Amino acid sequence: MVKVLVTDDAAFMRMQLKDNLTKLGLEVVGEAVDGADAIEKCKELRPDLITMDITMPEMNGVDAVKEIKKLDGNVKMIMCSAMGQQNMVLEAIQAGAQDFIVKPFTFERIKEAVEKVF
Repeated sequence: MVKVLVTDDAAFMRMQLKDNLTKLGLEVVGEAVDGADAIEKCKELRPDLITMDITMPEMNGVDAVKEIKKLDGNVKMIMCSAMGQQNMVLEAIQAGAQDFIVKPFTFERIKEAVEKVF
């Protein structure tokens, strides 16, 4: 069973992602509200996959990806971005994220991204 950590500062987005990932048969083991929280939860929960919002308070998704990759080079990451954040998405991919989905996302796009990284 693939363990997932969902990271987004918006509770609604976390809930939407959680519902879709659960429908895909993945186990959501935790939620994080920003990059720093994601790093701590990653150490504790050892997820196989992290969905990571880009724009968050405290620490953004790009910086969090860099830190998490130092901790665990094998963890897969899918970035979640709003329109117009292409530069940050590119930076996140260079830092080690495998794919990205643009908000508002559809079940099909989430499924496609998950299949791509595994």
